[in-house]
Amino acid sequence: MLVRTWNVFHGNADPPERRAYLEEMVRLVCSDRPHVVCLQELPVWSLARLGGWSSMTVVADVAARPLLRPLPGAAEIGRVLTELHHGLFRSAFTGQANTMLLASNLRVVEHRCEVVSPPRTERRVCQALRVDRDGEAILLGNLHVTGSRDKRIPAEQARRATAFLETLRAGGEPVVLAGDFNLTAAELSAVGELSGATPHGVDHVLVSGVEAGAPVRWPEHRRRIDGRLLSDHAPVERELT
Repeated sequence: MLVRTWNVFHGNADPPERRAYLEEMVRLVCSDRPHVVCLQELPVWSLARLGGWSSMTVVADVAARPLLRPLPGAAEIGRVLTELHHGLFRSAFTGQANTMLLASNLRVVEHRCEVVSPPRTERRVCQALRVDRDGEAILLGNLHVTGSRDKRIPAEQARRATAFLETLRAGGEPVVLAGDFNLTAAELSAVGELSGATPHGVDHVLVSGVEAGAPVRWPEHRRRIDGRLLSDHAPVERELT
């Protein structure tokens, strides 16, 4: 079972350009038919389009609502405004969401979402899905924590996420928590019981109660299209055995 995570940087290239490449990113990251794809920093307007781009089951949770949310069609208005210059506006109008994309052989049994950021701070959430694959239950988490020079902030959010998953875990059920932790492997060492951090970078696929291969971080050439480097993060994946 291949689990992959990618912070898609609101669809921007690296460095950001006037236009975005979100559709190309989603099609690329799903092209080899992974079982689970965890995405972060998705504009809210894109959620209705992900199924068509990925041909996978979409489970999304909004972390930050569009700026103009009192207005009808706020997400679409945000998309139109951002089209003026994606590199400049990023998520200023669009809000952002976390999403898990699932292969057709995975059936969602339970879907939960927990806010892991303290009140009156930037809202961050951890998604949790219990899925059934051929009669076996697996608990999947998707996380995007706040980046900060004060590493206590992302570490606390990661701890809250792992504690949330533990409250949902049934016995020795396999657990996978993937996403952008904004913490290196060394900084993650004191956070929870999940294991298998990526040696380089802040994107991880952590596991407990299941055997998994070593994390693989995509080389730059794998996420280039027409010479452009897509996102300021590289996808990271692990094969569960």
